[in-house]
Formats: sequence, C-alpha cells, structure tokens
Amino acid sequence: MTEHSKSRTQAEAAFLKTQTQSLSRNRVLSEVESLNQARDANTARLKEQRLRKEALERADAAAAPPGSKTRKNPE
Repeated sequence: MTEHSKSRTQAEAAFLKTQTQSLSRNRVLSEVESLNQARDANTARLKEQRLRKEALERADAAAAPPGSKTRKNPE
C-alpha cells in the first residue's frame, strides 16, 4: 500500500466531507420536493371537491322554488 502525503490525505478528507454534505443536501432537497408535490396534489384535490360542492349548491338553489316571503301578523 502506498503512503500518501499529509496534504493529499487532508485533501481527500476534505473532498469526502464536501461530497457527503452535497449528497445529504441533495437527499433533503429531494424529500422536500416530494413533500411539496404531495401537498400540491392534495390542495388541488380539495379545491376540485370544493368547487364541485359549490356548483351543486348553486344548481340546487337555482332549481328550488323561492321561499315564501310572508310577513308575520303582529297581534
């Protein structure tokens, strides 16, 4: 096994540290992106449900006869 100089050993250690940090950062960013996509999909699903419900409520209100507007007889 060949011996490396002290400066080369230090350089390799620094490179390994930098590489490890980069891989960790990439993993975290990937997880965050995955969470963001899941949140966006859920938000879109909920919005679509809300809009569908509101459309049904508007259709029901338009189809229902207007309520009688009789005044109470004060006695």
